[in-house]
Amino acid sequence: MGGYVVHRLGMVLCLAAAGLWALSVVAARIRARAARRRVAALLGAAPGARRPVLGPRVRSAGVRWAGPAGALVAGWVLLGGVPGVAVGLAAALAVRRWQARPRPPAGVDEKEAERQLPFAADLLAACLAAGAGPVEAAEVVGESLGGPVGERLASAGAELRLGGEPGAGWGRLAEIPGARPLAECLERAARTGAPAAEPMSRLASGLREDRARRAGARAQRAAVLVTAPVGLCFLPAFLSIGVAPVVIGMASGLLSGT
Repeated sequence: MGGYVVHRLGMVLCLAAAGLWALSVVAARIRARAARRRVAALLGAAPGARRPVLGPRVRSAGVRWAGPAGALVAGWVLLGGVPGVAVGLAAALAVRRWQARPRPPAGVDEKEAERQLPFAADLLAACLAAGAGPVEAAEVVGESLGGPVGERLASAGAELRLGGEPGAGWGRLAEIPGARPLAECLERAARTGAPAAEPMSRLASGLREDRARRAGARAQRAAVLVTAPVGLCFLPAFLSIGVAPVVIGMASGLLSGT
């Protein structure tokens, strides 16, 4: 490793240390302000209102662009010049795309929700075919199913039975990845009174097919990715045993002939 690379790595480590120090200072100030507010609340004194140094838009923009900017700076520091800027821009774009990817709601296990959705749709179709309403079916299936999908179904059913807003209740169910068609079917049946047993049964079949298709795609991707370590293991051995002796023999024959 050359001195140039060591210098670049040292600069990156220094920048990272400075960033961590700044974050620790900000966290300490936030903890101190929270402690002062708690003390003021205990003593019954109203704390003086202070305007934030940065507005909410500036703070959100800083949080949003801190990762891409750090990737750009790291690429430029490590490589330098135009190649460093190009690599930094590519890394910044990758970080930005990673930040913008859709995420499930907090506390929702995406794999467990994917596993539960077809089963929940089958149970809802059975309840609707037996004559239950969408709200009652959602509440009963949610209480019996459990898990992320069951909890959202039970909470939506209980909220709507108590007179909650239908859009908000079914909307929280639709936040689960893949559950939007199920929530829309239930909301449409509850709003219009149309029979929903057959559409829910078709939806369950479609969810099972989508899950099987995604599982097949993951298996194919794993089969492609596993070739990389296999190639890294067998290619050097093939070059050492099969190619190198032939090249050495040809080179020896040519050198002896000359």
